[in-house]
Order: sequence, then C-alpha cells, then structure tokens
Amino acid sequence: MIFAAGLGTRLGEMTAARPKALADVNGRTMLEHIIERVSQAGFNDIIVNIHHHPDLMIEEIEKLRGKGYAITISDERDELLDTAGGLCRARDFFDDKPFLVHNVDEFTDIDLAAMYSNHIASGALATLAARHSKGNRMLLVDHSGRLRGWRNNATKEEILTVESNRRLEELAFMGIHAISPAIFNLMEEGVYSLTSLYLMLAGKHVVMTWLHDGGYWFDCGTPQNLEKIRAHLGK
Repeated sequence: MIFAAGLGTRLGEMTAARPKALADVNGRTMLEHIIERVSQAGFNDIIVNIHHHPDLMIEEIEKLRGKGYAITISDERDELLDTAGGLCRARDFFDDKPFLVHNVDEFTDIDLAAMYSNHIASGALATLAARHSKGNRMLLVDHSGRLRGWRNNATKEEILTVESNRRLEELAFMGIHAISPAIFNLMEEGVYSLTSLYLMLAGKHVVMTWLHDGGYWFDCGTPQNLEKIRAHLGK
C-alpha cells in the first residue's frame, strides 16, 4: 500500500492546486517514482489511498495503469483517515501474506526485498525501516532493534512500553513498513496513526526495526528535501 492521501501542508502553496503525490521529481510524479521502486522490488499488486485533489490522482493512476502497473484505489474522499485508519479501510485488498506499506514522499535506496524477507523470518507483527538521524519524533528501540517506545525531543513527551528508557536508542522512522496481516485483528476503524497503534501493541507484540544507515533517505514532504531528491536523482 502506498499512502498518498495526505494534504501535503508542509509543501505550502505547491499543494493548493495538486496533491503532494503528484509533485514533479525530474519529469515524473512522486507517485510514479515510488510505484516503480516497489514494483522493482517485487511488490506488483498495489493499492493507493486518495483524498486531496482526488480527480487528479485518479487521472495519474489511470496513466500508470496504462504503463502496466496493477493499481487499486482506496477512496478516502469522505474523510482523511491517517495511516492506521487508511490501512484499516483497505484491509479487504490484502490476503494472508505479509505486505509492504510505503509513504509516497519517502525516497530511499533501502533494499525493500531484503527488509520484507527479514520481516517474514522474524515473525514480527511489523517491521519498520529506521535510521540513525536527528529529529524530533523518534522511535526508541532496544539492543535487538525491537520497538520499546517513542520520544518527541521538542516537547519532551515520551511513551514507553518498558519500565525504563535506559539503554534505549533513538531511531528515525523512514515511513516504510512490512506488516503481517494479523494486525487487522488488532485494529479498529477510525482516524489514527500506525505509530500510535504500534506503541499500543508493542508491549505484548513484537514490532521490530530494520536499520538502513547506508545509502540515502529523503523525506520529501518539505520544499527543501524535494529539491534535494531532484538534485540527487539528477546526478
């Protein structure tokens, strides 16, 4: 599943006339780049959620279908559901196999197939792509990479699933997940995030991270990072 329904407010005026997913990255939309990327990694049956400027999104998806991609639409025009709510609405699309979830604005050279294989072997409920990087909203993990909490360095808010934060380290979440379908038995409809769901479940269920400290990662939800990925891919 590709999350592409967001309003893209961090991109400012750019998203007044078009959705973030259709921002131009060297002649192609963000959405096309990510669909090509996940398809090359073997994920070739794709669902995309839409909300902001839905007619433009449908038009782009039709073009991509014409290029041979198998794409289903999850329609959130009535209400923007955030990541967990959006996934829950799309649940009937998935079968009994683990699946990949990818934000439309995350550009990275992470090995998606290796991450997915590791997730299956681990038996975890979910595996989150993560990186040592500075930021405000950070995952807290133990020595094995298991999710044990979350911290907002700006507000000092902290959520823990263990008694102490001693020996926990911070990792930045990269907006890419491998998820086992068992998660659908543990979630409800509504408007809420997958991060909040993971934190609620991580005390009793194994939620792991997959470390990607090499290569590149750009969260292209800001104009600055959008320019950076354009320059990086244009090399």
